[in-house]
Amino acid sequence: MTDPALHRSTAGVATRLVQVRTKILKQNDVVARRLRQCFHQNGVYVVSLVSSPGSGKTMLLEQTLTMMRQRGHRVAALVGDLATENDAARLKRAEVPVRQITTGTVCHLEAEMLEKTLAGWQLNELDYLFVENVGNLVCPATYDLGEDLRLVLFSTTEGEDKPLKYPTIFNTADMAVITKMDLAEVVEFDAEAAHRNIHAVRPEMEILELSAKSGAGMQQWLQCLEAHRAASASAST
Repeated sequence: MTDPALHRSTAGVATRLVQVRTKILKQNDVVARRLRQCFHQNGVYVVSLVSSPGSGKTMLLEQTLTMMRQRGHRVAALVGDLATENDAARLKRAEVPVRQITTGTVCHLEAEMLEKTLAGWQLNELDYLFVENVGNLVCPATYDLGEDLRLVLFSTTEGEDKPLKYPTIFNTADMAVITKMDLAEVVEFDAEAAHRNIHAVRPEMEILELSAKSGAGMQQWLQCLEAHRAASASAST
């Protein structure tokens, strides 16, 4: 039989946790709205990337920054990790502005982290800002970062059922990107099943397949980013 006093205590803790979480999310949304307004006023299109660790998003972002710069776009990146500045150092090889957000024990980026890290940056000198979230398919789903386009990535090495296991992150993203297609045959990745699983969670979701290592699909990827930015600019005029 459950101790009534223990039940009341447990229920009280749960209530307080919900209240604290609601308050945090409310604060995050206020900052995210402020960020979104600031991004739009400065004409910078913001793309965030979420995925599990090891999906290849840093390699994709490194190639993307280099190729976008070569196409004449002004680009920059923020990258989140629990510890180290290894990813920022890697992305700086693309010769664009990069800043690292080290979150410590926090498993996701929050809008306030972006706002603090962007201090001093001239956003009106950028066309695109890319935000690489901490490798995690759970926590980032809840936090609006003021971005224009949220991408969820998963690689051929992770299996076709990833969307079914993590439906929330797919439901908060605008587009799915399947990475490491150069390994698809080796790991017997079933692309048709992956598409079917994505659309089971999010019907008609836009899907791209690419390999940052081989370059397959990269031109289509860049054209997609340019088309989304143009559509956003057209919608705001």
